[in-house]
Amino acid sequence: MIPANYAIRQVLPSDFEQIIRLCRLVYPTEQPYTLEELSDHVRVFPQGQFAAVETGAGVLAGVHFTLRLHMRAFHLNDSWDVFTDGGTFLDHDPTGPTLYGADIMVSPAHQHHGLARALTESARRLVVQDRLWRMVGASRLPGFHKVSATTSIGQYVSDVIAGKLFDPVLSIHIKDGWSPVRPIHGYLQHDPESAGWAEIIQWVNPDHPPPPGAALGDSRLD
Repeated sequence: MIPANYAIRQVLPSDFEQIIRLCRLVYPTEQPYTLEELSDHVRVFPQGQFAAVETGAGVLAGVHFTLRLHMRAFHLNDSWDVFTDGGTFLDHDPTGPTLYGADIMVSPAHQHHGLARALTESARRLVVQDRLWRMVGASRLPGFHKVSATTSIGQYVSDVIAGKLFDPVLSIHIKDGWSPVRPIHGYLQHDPESAGWAEIIQWVNPDHPPPPGAALGDSRLD
């Protein structure tokens, strides 16, 4: 799936400084994770923090951060800060049946090698291994600002799903097997390209049925 000189493994403390530099590169308008926050991620849920590395050079090329949650403790339109306890992941619940994809980023210098998909597949294997029923995340919509003056967010997402429009993030998520649920506003504090919008997405474990009575996309259920 990925070139032989790359590998996916769990995040290590020795990766932290490179992760912070990657955050500054990928999200220049956001505050990067702190060393304390990254330490908390690894402490509370080490198996859910994934790194893509260029093995020969020892360079961190990308990361995928996850935590387990009971979604009934949240509202579907809660912000990233709420879902991640301010980026600390200290609300991780080891009994939660939903894996929440908090963040995924790949360095521009290492894109187009399938690393984002490989990181996502690693998280999905964790969902299957731990018999969780789904993985939930939120997709930025960086193409929306170009048409927001004339197109509603609902129409924009529908057009992306139908393949009439290409969104640099949501279109890739759909190609990677995510299912859109619904748009929400205010997910990220600083995302002018998305005009403040994001799309809730999920991937359902085909080998583990949902809890009795659960409805996909229902924020009151797990």
